[in-house]
Amino acid sequence: MAGTFTFHVVSPEGNVLKEEIEFVILPGVNGELGILPNHAPLIAALDTGVIRYTIEGKKKNLAISGGFVEVSENKATVLADTAESGELIDLQRAQAAKERAEKRLAQRSPDIDIKRAEFALHRAIARINAADRKND
Repeated sequence: MAGTFTFHVVSPEGNVLKEEIEFVILPGVNGELGILPNHAPLIAALDTGVIRYTIEGKKKNLAISGGFVEVSENKATVLADTAESGELIDLQRAQAAKERAEKRLAQRSPDIDIKRAEFALHRAIARINAADRKND
C-alpha cells in the first residue's frame, strides 16, 4: 500500500484541492469507492456525502454534493457540484440549514419544493459529517 497518487477536486468555483495522497474514500451513487495508488482506470458518479482522504498519515474530509470521479494513470480527479473542506465548514450554520430543511419537509405544504428540501437536507448532513470528522 506504499505510495501516493495525485488527488484533484474541482467545483464550479474552481480548484478545491490538489495534493499527493495515500488513500481516498468517495461517496459513490452505488456505495463507497476506495482508491489506492495505481488503481485501475475508473469513471463513476458520486453522490452527496463526505470524501475522506489521507495525506501524510492525517485524515481529512471534504463535503460534496454530487459529481463524478475519473481515475487514470495514478491520478484521481473529482468534478463536484459543490465541495467544501471539513476544516472550513461552519458547523452551527450547517446544523441550522439541516433544521430548516427538516422543518420544510415536515410541513409538506403545496408551496414547498420537496426535492429541493431533500437535497438541502442531504447536503447539510454531509457538511455536518465532514466537520465532525475533521479531528478523526
